[in-house]
Amino acid sequence: MPSFDQGARPCPLFDSRDSRCKTPFGAVTLGTEITLTFRGEAKSHLTQVTLLLRHEFANKCEELPLKKHRNEDHRPVFSVRFAAPEQAELLWYHFRLEYQDGSTRLYDRYGYVEKREPAEYQQTVYKKNHTPAWFGEGVSYQIFPDRFRRTHIPSAQGMIGNRFVHTDWSEPVFFEPRTQEPQWCYDFYGGNLLGIREKLPYLKSLGVGTIYLCPIFEASSNHRYNTADYLRIDPLVGDEEDFRTLCEDAKELGIRIMIDGVFNHSGHDSRYFNASGYYGELGAGQSKDSPYYSWYRFPHWPDQYESWWGMPTLPSVNELDPTYLDFIVTNENSVVRRWLRAGASAWRLDVADELPDAFIAAIRKAMAEENPDSFLMGEVWEDASNKIAYSERRRYFLGDELHGVMNYPFRTAALEYLRGGDAANFYHRMEDIRENYPPDAFYGAMNFLSTHDTPRMLTLLGVPDGGTPTDKAERALYRLSVNARELAEQRLRLGALLLFCFPGSPLIYYGDEAGMEGMEDPFNRGTYPWGAEDSDLVRFHQILGQLRSKRESLRKGDLRYLYASGSVLAFSRSYGEETTLLILNAADEALTVTIPCGKTLLTDALDQQRFFAPDGQLTVTLPPLSGLLLI
Repeated sequence: MPSFDQGARPCPLFDSRDSRCKTPFGAVTLGTEITLTFRGEAKSHLTQVTLLLRHEFANKCEELPLKKHRNEDHRPVFSVRFAAPEQAELLWYHFRLEYQDGSTRLYDRYGYVEKREPAEYQQTVYKKNHTPAWFGEGVSYQIFPDRFRRTHIPSAQGMIGNRFVHTDWSEPVFFEPRTQEPQWCYDFYGGNLLGIREKLPYLKSLGVGTIYLCPIFEASSNHRYNTADYLRIDPLVGDEEDFRTLCEDAKELGIRIMIDGVFNHSGHDSRYFNASGYYGELGAGQSKDSPYYSWYRFPHWPDQYESWWGMPTLPSVNELDPTYLDFIVTNENSVVRRWLRAGASAWRLDVADELPDAFIAAIRKAMAEENPDSFLMGEVWEDASNKIAYSERRRYFLGDELHGVMNYPFRTAALEYLRGGDAANFYHRMEDIRENYPPDAFYGAMNFLSTHDTPRMLTLLGVPDGGTPTDKAERALYRLSVNARELAEQRLRLGALLLFCFPGSPLIYYGDEAGMEGMEDPFNRGTYPWGAEDSDLVRFHQILGQLRSKRESLRKGDLRYLYASGSVLAFSRSYGEETTLLILNAADEALTVTIPCGKTLLTDALDQQRFFAPDGQLTVTLPPLSGLLLI
């Protein structure tokens, strides 16, 4: 297992996470002094170590010799101190080793380089800017507006698109094309802002501090990622007054609203493209004289235009077109500014990796001017610190763009661990993120188990290996067996413990806390089962939300891994004098482990059971699929 007590193990040749090898840990601000220390193997006759340093954006390389300053346990020790650049940068480095016999070797993050390209260490150098702390400290709750709560059965008569409204809230979602319908995303249930407002006390009971709303602007589809009018709330959802009132009422409960900005593409039937002619003014798809013509790219007008992933219903926009940039971002009454003034506290950028860096930076600047405490979240599925999109290295976390991102690597690592994977893999993946991200971005990440773009976590935790139906009609109806659901719920409770204890904002995808199941879109977007919730699961999430609200260590404490091997994962969060310790056993058998805790008496916050830890060493037998949240 990875050992986390540096003093109890020999110092490695080099480990960028070990303070004996590198200080300071992780990403650094401009101009920070960095010290690297390399130790040769015992009696290795190592005579020289050279740091090979590459500057990604400045496009230059350096060679810095390390100075030999002592021997330690018959091992030569070399060090170098250098200053990080005064401009935001990604540095990449490895080492060249020279020996007494004249031979040389390269050393990288995986050890000695043999017949492969070096795997360089990453050093993020960022410009420190203000990051609002409120987001990372609070619990988030994602709502797919059409499916959370409705106050009445609406009529879609006269609205854009050929909409079908379900009268039965519990009716299954459509998944096959209907007559005259190109896809399944035109059936609606009528969830609205008034329904969300009605359930604010329930959300507060979960400890929610941020409601993340999937798109609410006028659009012809139930997902509304094909925006038709950025200046109008979709009539099925409500109107601007409803939105303002929701924001005001939420604020009184200490809850902020994050809205979804879909700025990479619009709908082909939007006011701006207007292929269907629904709107009275000329759209780019109708005339080259349209004021919106320059927003789109037409290899051949009007029948050939660039679109998102080749979908003709989602024509891509040119984000840096001056009139588009002015409309969305820079104008005094731009879309970004307008909805912050209406009460939103945050924007989430859909497909952020398809938005130009300059466009994201402009949004960040406009938001800071309009409301310095507003938060900018990005949808990025990989490590956002070194993301390459369309052959270009992105600059999300170098100081001028995103405050945080959706932490898909957390979900991937958690799912693998909960289904029987090695806890060490979770540790290594998350430490990669912590090392690469600026601290504010790490603590401002949106961590989750499910979203509207993934299958429900409960389903994934219960479906047997190879048991996923291949036929879409079967997947639409698929539900876990009684035994599989029991297993899935046990795993989900472990996942919730991990989610609520990890740094960043824990996100609940609406209904996960109520035991909702579902495969991929659209089966993961069913209606919230009001009156048929899994009350035990709801209560468990409420307890976790309330604990997080009460304990500063869970909201903003440091992170120290104590154990990560096989099925057992343990870490502590400390802030001031307060420490919280999480221990998880994801195995289907009881396991006994000894955890260094530094305390002699601990209490499980979930059931008040007490544990004695002589000399600060806790030995405990964990039942199968169980966890302890010790305070």
